Parts: sequence; C-alpha cells; structure tokens
Amino acid sequence: MAPPFQRIVLASRPRGEVKAENFRLESAILPELQDGEVCVRNQFLSLDPYMRGRMSAAKSYAASQELDQTMIGGTAGRVTASRHPDFAEGDAVVGLLGWAEAGVARGDALRKVDTGTIALSAYLGVAGMPGMAAWYGLNHIMHAREGETVVVSAASGAVGSVLGQLAKLRGCRAVGIAGGPEKCAHVVVELGFDACVDYKAGNLLADLSAATPDGVDALFENAGGAVFDAALSRMNGFGRIAVCGLISGYSGAPAPIHNIGALLIKRISLRGFIVTEHLECWPQGLAELAALVAAGQLRYRETVAPGLASAPDAFIGLLKGQNFGKQLVRLM
Repeated sequence: MAPPFQRIVLASRPRGEVKAENFRLESAILPELQDGEVCVRNQFLSLDPYMRGRMSAAKSYAASQELDQTMIGGTAGRVTASRHPDFAEGDAVVGLLGWAEAGVARGDALRKVDTGTIALSAYLGVAGMPGMAAWYGLNHIMHAREGETVVVSAASGAVGSVLGQLAKLRGCRAVGIAGGPEKCAHVVVELGFDACVDYKAGNLLADLSAATPDGVDALFENAGGAVFDAALSRMNGFGRIAVCGLISGYSGAPAPIHNIGALLIKRISLRGFIVTEHLECWPQGLAELAALVAAGQLRYRETVAPGLASAPDAFIGLLKGQNFGKQLVRLM
C-alpha cells in the first residue's frame, strides 16, 4: 500500500470572508496507478483568486469545488512513478493536483517542463496560467499598440506584473495601480513601469489623472470597485478593456460603478475572459513567456508560504492583498 500523504479539503463554504475553518487538513492514500497515469510528488502549490469563486455554490463559469474533496489548485512537482510512455521518474511537471502533497493524474492532464533555465516555481506564475492571462488579455483583447497608454490594476500581482512588462516591451506607456508605497516602488523600479498609483493613499483619481496625462487607451482590470471606476473615467475614445478579475468583490458585495456611462460615451470595448477557455493559444503564449523569462526580460517576485498547513492563511492573505507577486506554497 502506498504511504499516506497530506491534503487540504474544503470543509464548509464561506459566508463573506474566507476563514481558516472553511478548510480541513487530513491524510489520504493514493490510488493504485493505472495505465496512462502518473504519480507526482508536488513541490509547489499555486494560490489564485479564482479559487474564491469555486468555493461558492453559486452558478459560475466552472463547477463549484466539492465539499470534503481536495481543494482545486495548480501544482508543480516531480514524477515519482509512471505508467505513461511520455513520462519518466524525475520529470518536472505542472498540473492541477490541488492542495495536496502528492497526486495521481492522467498523462494528458500534465505538462512536462524544462527547469534547466527557468525555476520550477515560475511555471505556476510568470510562465504559467497567470502569465498566460496577461499575454492573452494584451494580445487578444486590448490590442495594445506602440505609444499607447496601458493601465493595469493589481500591478504588483502575478498577472498584473506580467501585463505591464509585456506592454513596455511593445513600446507602450505602462501605468500600474497597486496598494502601498512598497508595492508601487517595486512596480516602477524593479518591473520598469512608467508610473504606479497607490490606491491606498486616498487620492486615487487625482493620482491616476497625473499618471495618465494623455488618457488611457487600454485597461487590464483585476480589482473592480473604486479602482475600476477611476480607470473608467480616464479612458480615451474607443479604448479597450480586458476584465480578468474583480477581486475587491470576491468576499462580499462589489462596490458600485459610477462611471459606467463612459462605456457608451467613449465607445469603449469591454470583454471579460477566462484564460483556460482559450487553450488553443497556450502553446504560443507559454513559449513566448518562457523565452522572455529565460532571457531576463520578464522579472517576477514570489511570496512563498512554508508547508501545506500554511495554505489556508496564505490564501486568506492573498484575497486581502498581503502577497507580493505570485503566491505559492512550498510543499517540500
């Protein structure tokens, strides 16, 4: 019999803010490996805002997380056993094995990655799903062009930080919105944005206006609420908005939008998207992102929590904006 491993399951659905008691740490036994399957020992777990929506029973774009089952989540680890011809023991892989130390998956549900020039953890962030969200939004919705002004909210996070850097590589003026002077300094000094507005400073609209003297041509929205409202007021005619997330309303009622009339008056194109619904774009996007990371042209920062038991608190912190860059959990 295989040795037990630790996992975290959803014990109850949160009402309002997520709490530690919504989760439960428990032991489980891996199933016997079948033909076409691979056993993985996870080294990193990805924590992402979308998980909050999955914890709800409300109808959404994807099925709700089941109670008493392993919490959904992206993982990166090493193959420990394989009954699939394309995978061998020791291979580095990423998948969706959830909040668990180990797991079994079909080979077609895993992606083999090269850790020779890129750290394994980066495949859960800048060279993974968050990076793809930025790449898709910029290329397929915002259509940002050289010389245009691009604004991105949650600019120090895993997605926003990539979006702004990609915009700069295209020759755009990149303006971020983030919470606190330390995050804003990181966005400008380390990531190379042209400016970053601190929404916690109490002068959001005035500061954003000063940072975007020529208005905003394309917006990548992660936050919603007052941040989105302020950005709407700065949009130029025929601007494009990609809505990737609305994290400010994930744990309660979203703040009202007062500048919604800008969509009509300025003939703005607005489109929400779920990046996992566009898998046909992933080979190209992931290849481009990995090449940029390997060349040192895409910088990133990670917040890493130690051990599986720390995942609930780290996730709660993520929803409150306490992370810096990509939020991960190191499992071994």
